[in-house]
Amino acid sequence: MKIALIGATGYVGSALFTELLDRKYQVKALVLDPSSIKAGDNLEIIQIDVMHEDSLVSVLEDVDIVVSAFNPGWANPNICEDYLKGSRSILNAVKRAKVKRILILGGAGSLYVAPGVQIIDTPEFPKEYFEGANGPRILLDELKKETQLDWTMISPPIGFSPANPGVRTGTYRLGTDSPLMNENQPGTISAEDLAIALIDEMEQKKFACQRFTVAY
Repeated sequence: MKIALIGATGYVGSALFTELLDRKYQVKALVLDPSSIKAGDNLEIIQIDVMHEDSLVSVLEDVDIVVSAFNPGWANPNICEDYLKGSRSILNAVKRAKVKRILILGGAGSLYVAPGVQIIDTPEFPKEYFEGANGPRILLDELKKETQLDWTMISPPIGFSPANPGVRTGTYRLGTDSPLMNENQPGTISAEDLAIALIDEMEQKKFACQRFTVAY
């Protein structure tokens, strides 16, 4: 099975990249800078900008599943707009290439802490992260109306952060629309175990056309 991985050099993307290769999948890594990835077995490296939908279509035509860890970068002043533009380009290209299944790395901000109340809208949510978190929330709302694609989005736990990297354990708990807690503390997970959870979902398909979350 051939998997197209978008964003293979990012924080979670690099963990997804390793996990897919460790499981012996054929991987087509779609990146802006191919020099940041070493050549290897079962690996094809493609330099591409996901904003270029037509080019993306031709690259995706021979793959079975797309895994997207696309993020335009937290330092991008237009992160929300560019995230949505890139994500919509990816989704349109996936449809045009006739790839049926896509798995997407989302954010924790769209998880619900109370009926009708998402984390991103609580007073405690850091305003400097609002635009970066709002893009995945808007995309999730759009995916819920999607009729052509078999999609799944994963939301990391509240405590997930590169500042608290953790280690690979191979274990995790599953949730759906509410954040998973560790007693009174926000749940967390390592990038490696988040990647395991997403690739497990790719194989097991427990959350077709749904969002799910994970934590220790």
